[in-house]
Amino acid sequence: MVKLESSWLNLLADLFETPWFAEIKSKIIQERKQYTVYPPANLFFNAMDLCPVPQTKIVILGQDPYHGAGQAHGLSFSVPIGIDIPPSLLNIYKELEQDLGVKPVAHGNLEAWAKQGVLLLNSSLSVRANSPASHFHIGWEKFTDKIIERLSQHKENLVFMLWGSFARKKKFLIAENKNHLILEAPHPSPLSAHRGFLGCGHFSKANRLLEAHELEPVCWQLN
Repeated sequence: MVKLESSWLNLLADLFETPWFAEIKSKIIQERKQYTVYPPANLFFNAMDLCPVPQTKIVILGQDPYHGAGQAHGLSFSVPIGIDIPPSLLNIYKELEQDLGVKPVAHGNLEAWAKQGVLLLNSSLSVRANSPASHFHIGWEKFTDKIIERLSQHKENLVFMLWGSFARKKKFLIAENKNHLILEAPHPSPLSAHRGFLGCGHFSKANRLLEAHELEPVCWQLN
């Protein structure tokens, strides 16, 4: 049985019984025999464990986990305290300060956002050490596409932040009849942030939508 927060288990239960999910598990077992895999297996579903379905308000899509030692902990764009802040996250902090006056912190741990209802979901939930995108072939994307699809059907007035061409291609998965707000921008990577991520105003736009529907806005300031 998959260990997962109960509201997500209810939403996704049938997926864990499919042959393709069994294949994901089998491939992960084989990978772990031969290579170092990040994050630790107990953190594969960390984004969902910290952000139950009823509390989810915002979805920020990433591609795959960081592939360096100690970096990945199951949340897109986030790293544990004590690990250097990745360049993309530094640009996210820069945009937050420009948009909302939120002062950057000296760490990259975004768990506080997750606990407020921000689902920090990567398309692939694992990666081989020092080998980016190495686990896309094992089937995670099929699983995380289902997460986006079902969550968007199950809830209304969600905010989806789609940064970069990879994330923007997921737009077709989002239910059209549920009044979701879809925010698109270039990726916050230093290679593309200047093309429109910086200045996009997504964080204030997200909070305005939440307030319009009498939902608690996200406090983006980290401690």
